[in-house]
Amino acid sequence: MGGARVPGAGKAGEGAARAAGTSDVLARWVTEVFAPQVLVIALPPVVGLVSDGWTGFWWGLVASLLCGGVPAAVIALGVRAGRLDSRHIVDRSRRTGPLLVAVAAVLAALVLLAVLGAPRLLVSTVAAMLAGLAVTVPVTLRWKISFHAAVSAGTVLVLSRVLPAAPTLGAGVLVVILVCWARVRLTHHTYAQVAAGAVAGAASAWVVLALTGA
Repeated sequence: MGGARVPGAGKAGEGAARAAGTSDVLARWVTEVFAPQVLVIALPPVVGLVSDGWTGFWWGLVASLLCGGVPAAVIALGVRAGRLDSRHIVDRSRRTGPLLVAVAAVLAALVLLAVLGAPRLLVSTVAAMLAGLAVTVPVTLRWKISFHAAVSAGTVLVLSRVLPAAPTLGAGVLVVILVCWARVRLTHHTYAQVAAGAVAGAASAWVVLALTGA
């Protein structure tokens, strides 16, 4: 009969719905934990501490305040005023202003750290951030490249210079893949956009670290 129910079909559907719900929760959690602002704020103190002890740590906090804190504050104000949809700025058309602020803040941090004699690896880390923005900002004006993927990939490359390289890169690749999956799962990006972001972030960081000998 057309109205007959297939035994177990309801339970299977409920199971699939629960699995989908769990995947969405995980994707949102990954998106928040590995957000660009979080990584940009957390990375410099870690690099500074591991490479140059507590002196490097304090230099790293200065870099965090400028590179991550200033753009994060601008975005938070934009969200509060209703000009931005969230701190992830899902609407690409709204990204230009906050990204220009980020470029200015990172450039200011780079000049300040270089002039005042901050540890070389920390200066190189900030330079890698600026290089990543130089690649991704022009692209995002026309195509929604993933900043989550770019920043997470660049972070892994930098950390591999201060932590054991093989395990850091191995674990880092898994994290970057997880971040890319999360952005696609939430339909904020396509596979092409997250792949392009990861390549841009990793390549720009590698070039800067290689050129600076960090």
